[in-house]
Amino acid sequence: MYAYAGKILRVDLTTGKISTEPLTEELAKQYIGGIGLGIKLLMDNSKPGTDAYDPDNPLIYMTGPLSGTMGPTGGNSYAVVSKSPATGGIGNGESHGFFGPDFKRAGYDAIIITGKAPKLSYLWIDDDKVQIMDAEHLKHFTVYQTDKTIRQELGDFYIRVSAIGEAGEKLCRFAAIINDEFRAIGRSGMGGVMGSKNLKAVAVRGTKDVNVADMPKFREFVKLIYERMKGPATKKYKTLGTPENVLVLNSLSALATRNWTNATFEGANKVSGEYLNEHYVKKIVGCATCGMRCDHIAVVPEGPYKGSISRLEFECLWSMGPLCGVDRLDAIIEAMRIVNEYGMDGISIGVVVAFAMDCYEHGVITKEQTDGIELNFGNAEALIAIIHKIGKREGWLGNALAEGVAKAAEIIGGDAYKYACHIKGLELPGYDLRTLKTAALGFSVSFRGACHLRNGAYSPDVKGKVNRFKIEAGRGKMITDESKMYNIIDSLIVCKFSRGTYYDGWKDLANYYTLATGIPMTVEEMALAGDRIENLARLFNIREGKGTRKNDTLPWKIKNVPVPDEGPAKGVCVNEEEFQVGLADYYASRGWSPEGIPTVEKLKEVGLGDLAYIAEKAEQGGN
Repeated sequence: MYAYAGKILRVDLTTGKISTEPLTEELAKQYIGGIGLGIKLLMDNSKPGTDAYDPDNPLIYMTGPLSGTMGPTGGNSYAVVSKSPATGGIGNGESHGFFGPDFKRAGYDAIIITGKAPKLSYLWIDDDKVQIMDAEHLKHFTVYQTDKTIRQELGDFYIRVSAIGEAGEKLCRFAAIINDEFRAIGRSGMGGVMGSKNLKAVAVRGTKDVNVADMPKFREFVKLIYERMKGPATKKYKTLGTPENVLVLNSLSALATRNWTNATFEGANKVSGEYLNEHYVKKIVGCATCGMRCDHIAVVPEGPYKGSISRLEFECLWSMGPLCGVDRLDAIIEAMRIVNEYGMDGISIGVVVAFAMDCYEHGVITKEQTDGIELNFGNAEALIAIIHKIGKREGWLGNALAEGVAKAAEIIGGDAYKYACHIKGLELPGYDLRTLKTAALGFSVSFRGACHLRNGAYSPDVKGKVNRFKIEAGRGKMITDESKMYNIIDSLIVCKFSRGTYYDGWKDLANYYTLATGIPMTVEEMALAGDRIENLARLFNIREGKGTRKNDTLPWKIKNVPVPDEGPAKGVCVNEEEFQVGLADYYASRGWSPEGIPTVEKLKEVGLGDLAYIAEKAEQGGN
């Protein structure tokens, strides 16, 4: 096969057994790569009911068909798929940078890692030579220290490393896997799964060629995408970056503030993309094979956090800024720096801290339980102090919060559940769902839990394409259509920031795939693959007891606390009646039953008829 390596690596950390097996062209075409093929491998290589931290739960590293090529954004990518310790369902993340290309050039499309090493270890892949190495001396090292030390020990600066920090070692349920210092497999706790296997890192050196099927036409297509990247489709990412969203969402009363108490932040100008770029951003860099350069690297020039450096995207800026009531960019940059060092998800950590602050202000947790930290909204020093405790699982509260808001609310008890803003166990991202109701519906049905990256449902609300203050018929189809596209984007593993450069949508993506792999792919086949992936993910979640209508819900605050801010959004929240109408509309658009279970007919349509027994069992009341 072209573009694909045609090989899957298997590593059993318990026994030390290492083997390979072929990837067939049929499987590749059906599931593309990235998260699509990763979910298929997870389904085929896991048993129902296996705990996310059980050694038998596979941790699956994936490349896409474009990884290792000159393809813009797709050439620099990889993904990780496993059962999520946060949700108990599908966990996945994608990352760009320099790790992915070497992973593919080492000769593998996927690595299926099972078992648990007897002591802390790392996986060293040097083309065909694969070894499990001692990592005891790397215990509690930051991600950057781990990366640097492994390169020094192996004697090659160009080795690429994907690693966890102390939070992953200590099984934080929102721990991340990080490569290239700032790039994260962030959401759904993949770093915790890695830690549960006593696996500190995966290091790769790949020297093999990745050949495409039609190089002349592939090169011309690549040039076309590069030219489009110079235009307006990516202007946002090249200028202010995603922090541009701060003032945009604030103007719409959609900037979740103080743990979804308010929908606007009075300090928005102090943490805006405009202010960040003027006072803190020192350089903008890009990944391999990318023409956008979207990484805005911020440096604190003065004050108590002088010299602190971090890459800062909107979601992380928001979570540790407005959501916590903090309007100090120096403290937010420092918070992001230490979050990266511990190896935690920059979205979830802010939501967890904001949850704790909400509980503290309402008397659900006491100053004694915080070990003296005054967890009031707006207290930047408290934000940083509690992040350290969570990263180390230090103290009763630090240990509880490392479980994520859903489980922490159970541990804390009382009214804590009212302040836990999550869907299916995954903390909400940076949108106020009370005022963006298409997003509320879309996030609720995401197979990863609360996620803005599974169907882009916030877009029609933010762009004014719909009445964002209501849910009505037709929203389900919007979400369905976009989710198919997002599934393919994450299976090719092209960056979502580049999605606007595919002017012809499905046609461009199908052409991209065919030119690279030589496997003919029509627009209809590509869209069907996107639908197949969504249905397979739903079946996995159903199998694990996490994928029916009862799981597609919204946080208590989104349904019960109206927006108090003056303006057009005042008094708005998501009422249960309109939400249920939206769910029914979505299920109908997908061809699922009223309980959100794929029908046998739908499964046959997308080529998953052999798994219909999972849906039939669920319809009969079992998991």
